[in-house]
Order: sequence, then structure tokens, then C-alpha cells
Amino acid sequence: MGILVNKCIGCGRCVSGCKKENSVPKDPFFFRTWVERYIITTDGSVIVYSPNGGIDGFDELTEKYSLLRSFFIPKLCNHCSNPPCVQVCPVGATFSTKDGVVLVDKDYCIGCRYCIQACPYGARFLNPETKTADKCTFCYHRLAKGMLPACVEVCPTKARVFGQIGLRSSPLTRFLRFNAIQVLKPDLNTGPRVFYANLDGVVN
Repeated sequence: MGILVNKCIGCGRCVSGCKKENSVPKDPFFFRTWVERYIITTDGSVIVYSPNGGIDGFDELTEKYSLLRSFFIPKLCNHCSNPPCVQVCPVGATFSTKDGVVLVDKDYCIGCRYCIQACPYGARFLNPETKTADKCTFCYHRLAKGMLPACVEVCPTKARVFGQIGLRSSPLTRFLRFNAIQVLKPDLNTGPRVFYANLDGVVN
């Protein structure tokens, strides 16, 4: 997945669409994707917040901030090519598919939370209803039908781009070719497969 940071307006439709599509618990603690607002002030301070995951959007900025710049960052599971969550799962419930999506088999998951602790992106949670690990699947059930992930489909500004890496006709290939690409926490060598264009250096 690719994310054009300068196109995200923080409307939260991706968060809402994901919750509905994947029956994510409505409580404000559980998200498969969420949006953070970054505020950089003129003195160099960085303020980050995400009220209710950004599902209701964000308020207008007030004058209490001596604002240098502000932007929104959508976050989700990075579907790493070297995923720490897969390495620590004691029963093999978390696995990578041949097409590079990291999934959780709920029938095997024992809810030990090792994968939740191992994820450096905070992208996993224990589902209070199933008592198993939960996370973004890129809407794998929709991909199997040739559809886009729900968050991509509902984004009104097309800030999210989805496709197959390496396929010439894929919109993701074009995204990767024509943008300066960064990933989150590249020093961890997890090989994230969520790519950001125009990512500010303060984002972690």
C-alpha cells in the first residue's frame, strides 16, 4: 500500500470504513487503521494526537499553537517482509501469505499477546470478543474477490494507493516510481510494505 501524505485530510473515513467492513469492536481502543495528526511548532516541538483513532476527524487548529506545519499520517499494519510478529508466535497462528500479506489464523491463536508486544508499529490488539490477536489484513477477503481494501475505496482524496509490488500495470508501481518513498522505522529492518510519499522526518 502507498500513502500520499499530502493528500490526507484527516477526515477519518478510512477508520470508519475499516471498522464497518471488518466488524472491529466499536470501543475507542481498537483500530486496524487510524490517523494521527502531527503538529510541529516554531520552537521545534512535535505534538502528536489521534482522538478516537481519528474516526470523527479532527478539530480546526487553534491559535494556542505557534504553528510551523501540520499534517495527518494514516497508520496500519505494515505487512513487513521480515515480520517480528511472525517470529515470536509460539503456535504459528501469525503467518505471511505468498502474496505478502501478514494474517492471523484465529483458530490457532491462543491470545498470548507476544505478537502485540513484538510489533514495533503498535498495529495489533487483542480482540475483546474473539480473545485473539487482531490487525489489518489489507481486507484480504476483498482482495480475494478482486476488490480494494475498504480504507482505499472510501478515501475521498485517493490518499491511499493499493496494488501488487512489481507488477507494471499496478497503481502501486506507478506510486513507487514517481514519488520519494519512505517507510516507518526503517532502521528496524522489518521491511515494511506500507510506503509513504512526502513523509516528514519527525514521523515515527
